Amino acid sequence: MTATSLLLNPRAYDPQRFDPETRRLLRATIDWFESRGKAKLTEDYHARVFYADFLEFAGEQGLFATFLTPAANADGSPDKRWDTSRVAALSEILGFYGLNYWYPWQVTILGLGPVWQSANDVARKRAADALAAGGVGAFGLSEKDHGADIYSSDLVLTKDGDSYRANGSKYYIGNGNCAQTVSVFGRVDGVEGPDQYVFFYADSNHPNYHVVKNVVPSQMYVAEFRLEDYPVHAEDLLHVGAEAFSAALNTVNIGKFNLCFGGIGMATHSLYEAITHAQNRILYGNPVTDFPHVRREFVEAYARLVAMKLFSDRAVDYFRSAGPDDRRYLLFNPITKMKVTTEAQKVIGLVADVVAAKGFEADTYLAMAKNDIDGLPKLEGTVAVNLALIAKFMPAYLFAPQDYAPVPTRDDAADDEFLFRQGPARGLSKVRFHDWKTAYEKASGIPNVALFTEQAAALVKLLTEATSDEAQQKDLDFGLALTELFTLVVYGQLVLEQAELTGIEADVVDQIFAVLVQDFSAAAVDLNGKASSTDAQQKIALAALRKPVVDAERFDRVWTMVRGLSGAYAMNP
Repeated sequence: MTATSLLLNPRAYDPQRFDPETRRLLRATIDWFESRGKAKLTEDYHARVFYADFLEFAGEQGLFATFLTPAANADGSPDKRWDTSRVAALSEILGFYGLNYWYPWQVTILGLGPVWQSANDVARKRAADALAAGGVGAFGLSEKDHGADIYSSDLVLTKDGDSYRANGSKYYIGNGNCAQTVSVFGRVDGVEGPDQYVFFYADSNHPNYHVVKNVVPSQMYVAEFRLEDYPVHAEDLLHVGAEAFSAALNTVNIGKFNLCFGGIGMATHSLYEAITHAQNRILYGNPVTDFPHVRREFVEAYARLVAMKLFSDRAVDYFRSAGPDDRRYLLFNPITKMKVTTEAQKVIGLVADVVAAKGFEADTYLAMAKNDIDGLPKLEGTVAVNLALIAKFMPAYLFAPQDYAPVPTRDDAADDEFLFRQGPARGLSKVRFHDWKTAYEKASGIPNVALFTEQAAALVKLLTEATSDEAQQKDLDFGLALTELFTLVVYGQLVLEQAELTGIEADVVDQIFAVLVQDFSAAAVDLNGKASSTDAQQKIALAALRKPVVDAERFDRVWTMVRGLSGAYAMNP
């Protein structure tokens, strides 16, 4: 397999790894966007036209119902299942055509998470029937004054005989204007401690459900809604007490994973558009791509994009192979949310630098992508939130490996039912990993992989010979810088695993790690400059600086791959 073949190209898309109905639906989605055309895509974007036509298409095709109904609620349909591999594929396609089309799919996934984790069979059937009828979902968690701080929820349920009445508002709720399945988090009045919390099922069509406004200036409808004496009966209750907390966090594990594939789709489309423009743009008698700095930016963008795809595809395998005794996905998940999405920002930033003014024109995809891409890393808190989560895994990952059976490529048509029985959202420090050094040792003949391995060893040295004192461990600024270095090691590991499984060119892997060597050096300099860094830590951090191995012939070979993308795809007008 070539690195370029990893990139989504609608002109030749036919994912043979999937069953016929999955292939049909993915292809139908592409064909719907292509027949609609780029002019309509960009006009609706700038006019902020709500995507009702897309939701209608998805409902008619049974797209969301087929991909998002677990087998347990499929009512005998052989095509309905929760299959993370094809969920990721659709996320990438929708991101490819714009964040505004990925978004209603994404928030439907989140809205369904608490339902599919619930033992409430009535609510589960209700959600399955709503999907089958073409409905969408919404995740009623965040609030205007508290964000996602669920400890401080102001949406309150009060007893009303054998039932409850819910009052309060939710904010930043995608699909909150039209979802038939709204999973709402709140607390019960008069109850203290964890027992006060609850998830319940609501419907935006109910007369006591009031849509206040769209809080963003966009095609997306990100609602503020208010419940006024909304009746909540036993059949509406999804989770009560500590279970409600776990349902919220486990839903994020399931749903926010798709941020990475949305970013991959956006970055891929942007790269096609930019290289085609630059290769055919003549300045001072030469194509723009004759300038050395332009080639460098394109090669870096390509290397970063291929790495994003390699890491994320490999993470899918760990999600699908997870179980009570293998929760490695809990580390790879925040990295997809934080690292891959920030890499998408970098890719789009690089190609936007090249095309310059062209990237601001209203009829370009890039103008849309530039405007929207910054939202992806922020859709799950902030980068800092995910780095703090990643840090919890660092000791076990680096210093306490254990043996696992090899995780295969998981494109099989299986239902990923474990994702809806993850259990209590705790015990992260107890999660164990296989030996990260194995992937690096296998690829040690690749020059920049060998160089990056030296840098990873410096991180281990820093943690063992210049450990943080008690005060420094409370310094979040320093801790985040340290975790950035750790994240790069984990990222590189899965990139190498997937590169081996797919057999992509060693030149591309070398170019990817040339980028990672630079990134590690930059992060080490950042650590050195932190206010609380000690002399010993500074010395080790600066000793880890490396210049990537320069190979002009390798660079030219990778540049030839990038140049080959010129004209490879352009959206139908």
